[in-house]
Amino acid sequence: MTLSGKDQQLLRQSIVFVWLATAIVSVWELQGQSAQLLLAAGVQDASLARWLILAGAGVDAALGLAMLLWPARLTYLAALTVMALMTLVATGLDPSLWLHPLGPLTKNLPIAAVLLVLAKAKP
Repeated sequence: MTLSGKDQQLLRQSIVFVWLATAIVSVWELQGQSAQLLLAAGVQDASLARWLILAGAGVDAALGLAMLLWPARLTYLAALTVMALMTLVATGLDPSLWLHPLGPLTKNLPIAAVLLVLAKAKP
């Protein structure tokens, strides 16, 4: 199966949206859900939690912008690698996220598939 240019563009734009929206929401919820997630996982130091949230949001923003401005195989593979690492960390912090009804971690599987398809597609 070959992806048309329009299909590639749609996948790329949707994945860019996910990364940039995640960065924005993480910062927006710095004192709310983002902090609560880390507290529930056992991160008690508020300064460390803040640093982890901002660092993660920075990585998400950087990858979102990279996929928007420099869509290339290496960019998609970098995003896939970071997503896999963040998924492993999240699993270690709170394995119950795999059982959450809204699927915060299970959604990473189709996202990984999109990143692999984009990495293989001809620009």
